[in-house]
Amino acid sequence: MTELRPRRSVLYMPGANERALEKAKGLDADALILDLEDAVAPDAKEAARERVCAAASSGDYGRREVTIRVNGLDTAWHDADLRAAAQAGPAAVVVPKVNSAAEVHNIERALELGGAPDHTKIWAMVETPIAMLHAEEIAAASERLTVLVMGTNDLAKELHAEFVPGRAPLLGGLSLALLAARATGKVILDGVYNDVKDLEGFEAECVQGRQFGFDGKTLIHPGQLEACNRVFAPSAEEIERSEKIIAAFETAQAEGRGVVTVDGRMIENLHVDNARRVLALADAIGKAGD
Repeated sequence: MTELRPRRSVLYMPGANERALEKAKGLDADALILDLEDAVAPDAKEAARERVCAAASSGDYGRREVTIRVNGLDTAWHDADLRAAAQAGPAAVVVPKVNSAAEVHNIERALELGGAPDHTKIWAMVETPIAMLHAEEIAAASERLTVLVMGTNDLAKELHAEFVPGRAPLLGGLSLALLAARATGKVILDGVYNDVKDLEGFEAECVQGRQFGFDGKTLIHPGQLEACNRVFAPSAEEIERSEKIIAAFETAQAEGRGVVTVDGRMIENLHVDNARRVLALADAIGKAGD
């Protein structure tokens, strides 16, 4: 089972922008993805690599989980990015467009050859039809791979799909990736929401993602943090109900009763497991905020 830690909000930060990297130190994000890929122009790649690796190894980001997104496997910068990231030792290396278990093995081998510490994990971005169809084998390919990250923009592009409220064209792919993550005990993060001014639409998509079962969501703007953290955290009502379920179950066990009800509803082991997960997440969020 992957370590339980809050990953409600995971914010992309442009690696070429020194001011943005500095600002990230004060943002209420559970995790940061310092980006060397989409946010960096070709002629700025090398300078951004140095800046991002220095930031990731600085220890200046406090409780935030700091990761580095390298350039894709088929680019001229990928190998150098992996070598530099391995030396920097971030919490994870985020790799775009992972399409197979073999690619995961190659990434893992490159990190090991580069001297990456054990705590540097692999976060695999799944963002193509082939990745959806092979999501389970990708997720199961390595113990070092701990997180799947949905690349919904690229997935929509490859599907020739339209961006519509409710994301109906993407639901098949989202479901396959979620099934793969849960089958292999990995964390999974929802994709980004592109309209940073549409906070109502963004929050609705956060709610959808949480209802689906995502652990959190990737973000492209600090203005999205508050809603994301709130939606993906257990509410006070959920915490109270979880405490009641566990207390009732433990009391029934102590008294030798086989039937447990809370607020008129039958309670089974699965409800107790869910309640314990809710309380564990709430506790992890509380500790991260200390």
